[in-house]
Amino acid sequence: MNDIEAAFHQYFEIIDADTPELLKTVFDLRYRILCVHNTFPNFSGSEFPDGLEQDEYDYRSVHILLRHKPSGIYIGTTRLILPDLHNLETRFPTELNTCFYPDFVLDPSSRKHTAEISRFAILSDFFKRKGEHNMLSHSVGAECKIRERRRFPHPMLALVVGIAQLCARHNIYHLISSMEPALNRLLGFYGLQLNPVGPSTNYHGLRTPYYVYLLDVLDRMYRDHRSIWELVTDHGRIWPMNLACIHQKTLKTAYTDNVYISDNHQYR
Repeated sequence: MNDIEAAFHQYFEIIDADTPELLKTVFDLRYRILCVHNTFPNFSGSEFPDGLEQDEYDYRSVHILLRHKPSGIYIGTTRLILPDLHNLETRFPTELNTCFYPDFVLDPSSRKHTAEISRFAILSDFFKRKGEHNMLSHSVGAECKIRERRRFPHPMLALVVGIAQLCARHNIYHLISSMEPALNRLLGFYGLQLNPVGPSTNYHGLRTPYYVYLLDVLDRMYRDHRSIWELVTDHGRIWPMNLACIHQKTLKTAYTDNVYISDNHQYR
């Protein structure tokens, strides 16, 4: 077990929000992040008098919570909006609220393996780092904070681990999202960056539409960030080292002219 894995298991726990009680925790946490801390513009608490932030996409989403073990508090959440298997032409929020470049195509045959990363949110004062979306309980001492900061730089990586697990469970290989470019740059620090596929749009603040073929991310991660790959894939147990068989099944159909993704992935 590498240092990042050890720190992850010491400080964080990913929880599937698959019960009414846990979903209520998700919606409460989203309300506090989006409407109280105002991490995202244009979210008004008055729209949610019960203190639970919800929308029309929650019914076809899978949700996770991130718990900070030392304090016992939930510090983050995200969801994957899954394809509508009854009508694969049903569009995702990113498709409805942003514009794609003409050279980007998400082929209809890939939609059953496509999901949108959404409501990727962490409490705003985690670790007290300026300009990053992070929170830590005041009950945890300063020495512990410093040690956590050094060993596990950002809890967003923990949410990404949860997303990878959800993708494996639901046979998702194509991911789209609309996010701030700064967040995508932070993800790039771990080899997790997505590819911009359209201009920035004013959608809950200035956001850019992104796409990524998940198997490419895992391939790049294996080559350039091996310790991160070991954490995200649980040493290949969640996603195998040799992805050629998966490539043959999925036959990636989404592309951009400026992003080439080979048809024969194999870790070397």
